[in-house]
Amino acid sequence: MHQPCANGAQQRHVNGEATNGEVPSRTMAQTDQEIVRLIGQHLISIGLERSAALLMEESGLHLEHPAAATFRQHVLAGDWVKADHDLRALHELLRDSPLVDPHSLTEMKFLVLEQKYLEHLEAGRLLDALHSLRNELTPLQHDTARVHRLSALMMCASAGELRARARWAGTGLASRQAVLARVQVLNEHCDEVWYCKWSPDGLKLATGSKDNTVIIWDFDPEAKRLSFRKSLEGHTYGVSFLAWSPDGRYLIAAGPEDCPDLWIWNMETELLHLKMTHSQEDSLTAAAWHRAGDKFVCGGARGQFYHCALDGTLLSSWDGVRVNALCCREDARSVLAADTHHRVRLYDFTDLTDRNLIQEEHAVMAMTVNAADSLLLLNVANQGVHLWDIRARALVRRFRGLSQGHFTIHACFGGAHQDFIASGSEDNKVYIWHMNGEEPVAVVSGHTRCVNAVSWNPVHHDVLVSVSDDYSLRLWGPRSHRC
Repeated sequence: MHQPCANGAQQRHVNGEATNGEVPSRTMAQTDQEIVRLIGQHLISIGLERSAALLMEESGLHLEHPAAATFRQHVLAGDWVKADHDLRALHELLRDSPLVDPHSLTEMKFLVLEQKYLEHLEAGRLLDALHSLRNELTPLQHDTARVHRLSALMMCASAGELRARARWAGTGLASRQAVLARVQVLNEHCDEVWYCKWSPDGLKLATGSKDNTVIIWDFDPEAKRLSFRKSLEGHTYGVSFLAWSPDGRYLIAAGPEDCPDLWIWNMETELLHLKMTHSQEDSLTAAAWHRAGDKFVCGGARGQFYHCALDGTLLSSWDGVRVNALCCREDARSVLAADTHHRVRLYDFTDLTDRNLIQEEHAVMAMTVNAADSLLLLNVANQGVHLWDIRARALVRRFRGLSQGHFTIHACFGGAHQDFIASGSEDNKVYIWHMNGEEPVAVVSGHTRCVNAVSWNPVHHDVLVSVSDDYSLRLWGPRSHRC
């Protein structure tokens, strides 16, 4: 759950600094990777989160979910009772995820039990091995031919013959690491997920998390399923906002209030295009692309508001504008900025003029404009979701039902004609309204903590995604396709 800071900052002289290229990474042996992750988990457990983040940044790795880390430790130690308990916890965590095939969870358990069975055989514990084969492996009804081959290994006359026939390294770290390497579970976020956004073509989803990563997912429109594609790592403050360029070639990633950096990823090469830092005292938490995709604006609550070229060149700036959210208009010159004075103002970067457009009574935490550039959706602290007509500068509707305090929650337009509204909520639910009514037409449950953001697929209009503090993302659709 992300709560912005509204403290102001003095005006500063801006010295531009932009770094192009890919974040350097190290090549580590598997054992070294395990050790680094264990150190990172220990640092987190004693409250040294910044130190853990720096360790992960330098190593090029990222931390796992605590349940996955515990499972890894117990497998490496050969503690099969505890590993089985961990698997049950992981199963509960992942079974409802639209990102994980249930077959993969069964395969996970099979691989662990296979290792347990082989270690029993090598140690001469035939009764334990037989119990594992009959009462654990066989009931899984997974890869029957493989189970038959495993049963034949009970006839091996020596440990050497067992290792040779099973093509197995024997009891120890090497074979246990091999098990972990073969466990193919989607690499989901291991901390609160703060933001989500579909690509313009609707075939990719980007999610940003407190765990310092952006994960890119591929979307299968027929199966209505997401699959892991790429983890974009190196962000040091978490990722609380994402913006795709209109052509889908670039992705901006911004962090929470204390983040001075803006990251721009080339989504064709999946490499870092630009890391932009103007001052270490800056706060860059919001961004928006001009419709041509060659320029963007960015800003934050400490008083920064920049207009930049794609290479990071600073084109112009406004001093002292404390920004919570940004949207670019279709005229390619004006920008809407929700500021810390509860206003939405219009800024023209061609003639450097500005004027007040909307005044709310409470803080505007998030903002989005519809495709027609005519309606504005605001998430307002302690109020919920408000719909404004931009041209008339009139409040059209207040949507009821959701729970919103002072945390940043993002709503969106959706549907074939963008006549539906969806929003996350602090009561762990997703609310959906038709534009013509104040009461929700649907309230969907599934998350266990605050739902921070929702994103409606811009092409496949029957698909909505939500992300939450419970570390998960969920795909929603018609009942026949509900994930």
